[in-house]
Amino acid sequence: MGRAFEYRKAAKEKRWGNMSKIFPKLGKAIEKAAKEGGGEPDMNPKLRTAILNAKAENMPKDNIEAAIKRATGKDAKDLLEVNFEAKAPHGIQLFIETMTDNNTRTVANVKATVNKNGGELLNKGALEFMFSRKAIFEFKMPEGMDVEELELELIDAGLEEIEDHEGDCMVTSAYTDFGNLSAKFDEMKIELTKAVLEHVANVPHEITEAQQADIDVIINKLEDDEDVQHVFTNIG
Repeated sequence: MGRAFEYRKAAKEKRWGNMSKIFPKLGKAIEKAAKEGGGEPDMNPKLRTAILNAKAENMPKDNIEAAIKRATGKDAKDLLEVNFEAKAPHGIQLFIETMTDNNTRTVANVKATVNKNGGELLNKGALEFMFSRKAIFEFKMPEGMDVEELELELIDAGLEEIEDHEGDCMVTSAYTDFGNLSAKFDEMKIELTKAVLEHVANVPHEITEAQQADIDVIINKLEDDEDVQHVFTNIG
């Protein structure tokens, strides 16, 4: 209990020093959501979620509004979501999510980064049974409620696992229950701090600190790419 929180906390702290890279990625998610469903958050659940996650990373309001304006303007770009699967050193698997307006560029850049850092791109679907897509929600424990009570409230909406770390809660479910749980949180008036879809390893792989340093190199290089939105691994 708590390991997932600590891992996510470390990842978040790492990102604080890279806001110049994080904000454009968040902006792309907002642009895509706004272009697909319109620029009014109240009428576009996907846009509401993208804005929620941007605010969780302290993205300024002006940046959020600018992203929506770009998406709803006459010169809005079409953004394509493209995923890659790869293997890295020490038996580590990578699931790489990208969002791009130039697929040729993105494929070339991701392939070059993986190959130059000891990895290898795999055929699409190669890791299909290695990862499960999960919905992850983060929020503060509601006042006057404990974990057991909250679990009973959420289980029928699809809750698979709940963790409470000193009042910070994280709920995990199958990605297909994202909408059900989102609606339940709205009904319970629970204000989410984050709501995301992630690829979670079915069998986490333990590595040493030295091996982690090697993996950090390839992950950092991938995350430096403006088209790469997320890099998921099977590190335990």
